[in-house]
Amino acid sequence: MKRIWSSLNIAFSMYSRLPAAQCDWSEENMKYVMCFFPWIGIAIGVLCYGWNLLAQWLGIHAPLRNVILIMIPIAVSGGIHLDGLLDTADAMSSWRPLEKRLEILKDSHAGAFAIIACAVYFFLMYGVIDMVQGEMIPVYGFTFIVSRSLSAISVVTFPKASTKGTVAGFSKNAESRVIQITCIVYLILCGICMVLLQPILGGAALLGALLTFGWYYRMAMKNFNGINGDLAGCFLSICELVMPFALVISGCLQNVL
Repeated sequence: MKRIWSSLNIAFSMYSRLPAAQCDWSEENMKYVMCFFPWIGIAIGVLCYGWNLLAQWLGIHAPLRNVILIMIPIAVSGGIHLDGLLDTADAMSSWRPLEKRLEILKDSHAGAFAIIACAVYFFLMYGVIDMVQGEMIPVYGFTFIVSRSLSAISVVTFPKASTKGTVAGFSKNAESRVIQITCIVYLILCGICMVLLQPILGGAALLGALLTFGWYYRMAMKNFNGINGDLAGCFLSICELVMPFALVISGCLQNVL
């Protein structure tokens, strides 16, 4: 039980800015960290849902409501996944050999393409979140759990771009089969809840997540021969844009048809 508690706290310490108890980052305690990574998504979903209710109650206008909805995941995660998106944008846009692309991923400096990608990402996210209203909100809350469950599966399943780094370290010490089964259970439970809440909207969001997951694997293998922490962060960031986008598009199609 102590090992499980330690894994939970390590997950929150590593991947969020939420309070977590101090514990030993030993190999034993690291085995189940990825099992608790999606729990951060639960916290984000609850905060987003709560903020939306509060904004409605206070009569807060859409621009402020949207901006804070966008900022909540970044504030909770500390921007660690967005950093992966920007590093990946720089590496992918360099068109350099594999070794150089991997070096760019490690570079702490933001290049021109990272800045462009950041601006485009937030413009798109604002436009999408502005249309996530009403019946879409409860379904939207589950997207943060789904994205992290898929990301955790990739960490212990996909080939690694390097034997060094956070992802390689977690994968080496992790109980892969336990993590895979646990995250698949999370996905099934989230899928059931999303479809029960809104069959078409929930199904569209799940389809968007799975398509993004497939793109993530293909992109990582083709361009980097595997994944690392930055690529995992890139996937999570894009998945959390694609899923609400799928919600919005499916909602619009419902209204038209």
